[in-house]
This record gives sequence, C-alpha cells and structure tokens, in this order.
Amino acid sequence: MATATATATAAAAAASSSRLPFRRAASSSSSSSQLRLPAVPPPHRASFAVVALHKRNPKRLKYASQRQFTRGDAGMLRVQVEPSGEDAWKLEPVVELINRGAVGIIPTDTVYSIVCDLSNNDSVERLRRIKGIGDSKPLSILCRSLRDIDTYTTGFPRGTNQGQANIFRAVKRVIPGPYTFILPATKELPKQCIRHGSSTRYAKRRQVGVRLPDDPICEAILQNLDEPLICTSVKSLSEDEWILDPVIIADIYEQQGLDFIVDGGTRIADPSTVVDMTGSYPTIIRQGKGPKLDWMVAEDEEQESRPTFAYKAA
Repeated sequence: MATATATATAAAAAASSSRLPFRRAASSSSSSSQLRLPAVPPPHRASFAVVALHKRNPKRLKYASQRQFTRGDAGMLRVQVEPSGEDAWKLEPVVELINRGAVGIIPTDTVYSIVCDLSNNDSVERLRRIKGIGDSKPLSILCRSLRDIDTYTTGFPRGTNQGQANIFRAVKRVIPGPYTFILPATKELPKQCIRHGSSTRYAKRRQVGVRLPDDPICEAILQNLDEPLICTSVKSLSEDEWILDPVIIADIYEQQGLDFIVDGGTRIADPSTVVDMTGSYPTIIRQGKGPKLDWMVAEDEEQESRPTFAYKAA
C-alpha cells in the first residue's frame, strides 16, 4: 500500500511539473548563450519580473495576426525593467523571442516602438497587420551601430575635395540620439522594409529611416540580437496619437496578437526628429525631440536662409 501511495505521489508531481506556467519556465530555463550585459545579476533570481497577462480572445481580432510564441495560457509576455537598464538581465527571454521571429514592443529614447527582426519577412508582415498599416507606410531601422547604417543604406556623405560638406562628421556628434535619418537603401535591405509608396516623394528611389537610439534598455536588446530591428512607433489604433503608458499599451495591443512588451516606464510624448538626407540639404520633415542644428534646414525654410554648403546624396 505504501508503495502504491508513493508511486501516485511521484506521478502527480511529474504531471504538475509538465504544466509549469510560462513565467516559471522562462525564469528556470537558461539559454546556452547568455546576454552580454554589464549589469550584475540580482541576489535572488527567483524575483524574475515576467508577468503573464490574460489570454487574448481571438474573436476580438479582426485581422489574421495570431500571436506566435505563447505557451499554454500565459498570453503575452511582459518584462518590467528599470529605465536605467540596471536590471537588463531580465531581457534574456525577449532577445530569444525576437531571434525566433516574435513581434513586440520596446522602449526607445523617444516613444515606445513595435519591433521585429529585420530579416524575418513573416514577422515584418505581422508587424504591419498588428499596427494596421499597409505596404506603402514607411518603417524604420533600429540599428546596433554605424556599421548597420552602412550595410542597409548608402550611408552619410563623407565630403569631397571639391568642397562638398562632410555631413558624416556632423551626424556622429548627435548619435546615438533622438533622430531618424532618411537615406537611400541598399539591396541588402529586405523589400518588405523599404519605403515604396505611390507618392512622388518616395516613388523614384528606395529609402529608409535609420535610428541609433540613446536608451539603455533598447541598446541592451539591440546589442544582443543577430540583426537590427524594424520598428514603427506605438500609436492609438483609433486616434493619431502616441501611447506612452506601457500598461495601456499592453491592454490595447495584446488583443492584436502581440508576443511581448518590455515595460521601461512611462515615456514623454516626444517622437524622433526626422531628417531627410536624400536632397541637397539635410531637411527636417518632422520636428521632434532632437533639436534643429545649424547644418539642418526646415522643410519650409526660405532658400536664402539655408546653409551655404551643400552635398550630393549617394
């Protein structure tokens, strides 16, 4: 009788362990390749701040963008990180999900962004469906370094002996920072990521916006990825305004099939400043958090008030 009781107890324990919720599975499993982060792990690893939200009701989803990386009834993964990034070790499961093709939301040095792996075409398609944007809407790249910018675009003008300005030197002083620079794209950039709208502004050449964010959470994620991230800012689905509170973002976008969200605290409603580098002058087409510098011109600025230098875009 004692033997039968022990056998039943062992079987129950095994069944229970096979139904571990995702938050425990994420904290107990350890990837063979650890994040390359300078932060010192906290004294109690058991406090791993992964919060599972309610499971999405698929009947409320209008578009076919089902979540891809749920486990059981865990729903969307939420990881809460200090804005300083001091506990960036918590981002390990997020990096793993992105490398596997997940679509999620992370903070930047401006507003929150929906992101996915640049090289994963299926993920880019899901990102567009979740955001509710068509193929003609532009997407930007969150780059890990200047090398990524040189890989996926023709880069910043370096200047010539004929007097053309060295814009690259000026740009290096402001990045990482709250700027998006529009540059001609190279063939290395997947077609799904390229601005190819029907408007005359973008019809003649392939262009893409590139960013190097100055945010410790975003940087910790980027530096541990295999590829840069494609991104688009998080806005209300019904109104053209940014959502800054990660709790509200999670409530809204979980229903759209999002795989994860990184909660880095509430942000300020200040998007990046968008600078078009494809003309004769670096032209601001959206003023945001990044200040206008003396080598930039406003889109509606009079010709006579523009800088005396010019350059030829690649």
